[in-house]
Amino acid sequence: MTEQVQPPAAEESFADLFEKTSHLVKEGEVVAGKVLSVDPEQVLVDVGTKSEGVIPTWEFADSRGIAHIKPGDQVEVLVEQAENEDGQVVLSKEKADKLRVWDQLSGAYDDSQVVEGVITGRVKGGLSVNIKGVKAFLPGSQVDLRPVRNLDRMIGELHKFKIIKFNKRRGNIVLSRRALLETERQSLREKTLEILQEGLVVEGIIKNITDYGAFVDLGGIDGLLHITDMSWGRIAHPSELFQVGDTVRVRVLKFDAESERVSLGLKQTQPDPWGEVGMHYPIGKRITGKVVSLADYGAFIELQPGIEGLIHISEMSWTKRVKHPSKVVAIGDETDVIVLDVDEVNRKISLGMKQIEPNPWSMLEERYPPGTRVKGTVRNVTNFGVFVGIEDGIDGLIHVSDISWTQKIRDPKDHFNKGDELEAVVLKVDIENEKFSLGVKQLERNPWEQIPAKYPIGTKLKGKVTSIVDFGVFVEIEEGIEGLVYSSEVGKNIDDHRTVVKVGEEVEALIVRIDASEQKIALSMRAIEEREERSAIQRVARQAGTEKATLGDLLSQDALSQLRRADDDDDD
Repeated sequence: MTEQVQPPAAEESFADLFEKTSHLVKEGEVVAGKVLSVDPEQVLVDVGTKSEGVIPTWEFADSRGIAHIKPGDQVEVLVEQAENEDGQVVLSKEKADKLRVWDQLSGAYDDSQVVEGVITGRVKGGLSVNIKGVKAFLPGSQVDLRPVRNLDRMIGELHKFKIIKFNKRRGNIVLSRRALLETERQSLREKTLEILQEGLVVEGIIKNITDYGAFVDLGGIDGLLHITDMSWGRIAHPSELFQVGDTVRVRVLKFDAESERVSLGLKQTQPDPWGEVGMHYPIGKRITGKVVSLADYGAFIELQPGIEGLIHISEMSWTKRVKHPSKVVAIGDETDVIVLDVDEVNRKISLGMKQIEPNPWSMLEERYPPGTRVKGTVRNVTNFGVFVGIEDGIDGLIHVSDISWTQKIRDPKDHFNKGDELEAVVLKVDIENEKFSLGVKQLERNPWEQIPAKYPIGTKLKGKVTSIVDFGVFVEIEEGIEGLVYSSEVGKNIDDHRTVVKVGEEVEALIVRIDASEQKIALSMRAIEEREERSAIQRVARQAGTEKATLGDLLSQDALSQLRRADDDDDD
């Protein structure tokens, strides 16, 4: 077995090494040599033996393949073979360098020193690191203080490491970058905690970004910069402002030394734009803003960073019934608005879009005074009336009570359909509440206006019973005109008026009261009966020659007999 010689200590000079090894070389030993010649294939080196040593030229090449070596240069080499078939000594510059590096790494491991290396690639469980030609392993858990999702991005980077496992015999080196970062972080943490206090403006690095904010490394300790404290304006996500690694200047809002929790603010390092909002946005001012958000009730407009106003859905159009603001504007639109109100205390600004244009309702009353006849198209029919389109965006309402003077309209859908063309009369224009009242029955004269003259009080008439209710009997006097006979007026000594008359039956009654404004006529069937009784009594009295006879006298048995005979005569 060839005797293995340990390589010399790192601090031994080249001259000492050459002097020490020039008389004898052994395989596996690192010796000093002098370059005799260089060609593209090999380099001849004198190591003090009877014959020169041979080293492949590529072992002296740099990363670009250029060999930086010339005759006369001094080199350290490893003796791989004392003498080959050609009688030459086989040497290795590369292996000598590696042995020297292994010695250095062994010392660094023993003394807990830091080493530098380049991350060369991904391997199972972590990364491969090149330390001066020696391959080492960096586990994924030791790459950083927190798990790194994309290890590939670190390939090619130069970093410092601590050796946590070292086995030269097995050629095994395990590194940790995390151990160094933890040491550095602890040192920074202690310094940061000494100076940290509420109100202090500090500089930090964005370490992580979430939906609700960003974590900022202040130097060994993390602080939370909540999304609401990033900007006076509206932001949807912290990534709109920051990327991991960005440097920011923030103000310490809250600091709990015991739990080491820190709340940070970025907008607090800038002036509050609401401080002079009243001066910049007086009521009535016309401005241009950008739509930044939509809600069911309106659109939020950014007037400047940190200042937003709301266009309520009711302030978007004079005439259209806007169901959702997305029907009028979209996020990102530039739009002109009018300032309607400013509430600095609650940080609210009310804006209007429709105020940019003249209010068509203010001119409507001039164009359509009450009594004007108009034509339009039925746009909608409801149980309470009919909406008629008069102008673009202007609908008039014909209330169910203004459809007919005489008919009882229970459902307008029985009489009107969408798309029908009809004529109506303007009844009222309510500018403040934006209501336009129309009527159809007003196209004709109100028949009730003629009823008092046509049917004076006391008029006896005939009519058909249309309905019977608990409180009386409705009688149609003429088409569309009904009168009411209260139950007490149906007849004398009647317990139930329902037994006296039937629907469809023709009856006689007297008009006892008329209220044309309320469209009510009071009738009495009993009054006819009583009047006829009085007339009959008077006839009997005249026949008996007792003009001054009392009713009691005449209602005796004889008088009643005479009354019946008189009635029979009248029938004949």
